[in-house]
Amino acid sequence: MSHSYYVGNQVICQATFTTAATGAAVDPTAVYFQFKNPSQVITTYQYGVGVEIQKLSTGIYTVTISIDNDGDWYYRWYSTGTGQAAAETRFNAKDSEFA
Repeated sequence: MSHSYYVGNQVICQATFTTAATGAAVDPTAVYFQFKNPSQVITTYQYGVGVEIQKLSTGIYTVTISIDNDGDWYYRWYSTGTGQAAAETRFNAKDSEFA
């Protein structure tokens, strides 16, 4: 299920990384976040390199995206090493009737 937002919103994207065996929260060796805007521009962030990815607690990370374009947005969380995982989703942004 995808969500819909208006241009001008900020969307908080969150990921929780867990171990496959027990489901316990784990901090992966490396955490990455990518998003693709409707213009097909891909942006990549790495935790610990810049301030975009915030760690809330063990295994829980967030990024806030500013929605500046209408259309379909895609994002992907992935990690390497300990806690290796990947997940993708999308949402739609639309122009306001008042813009």
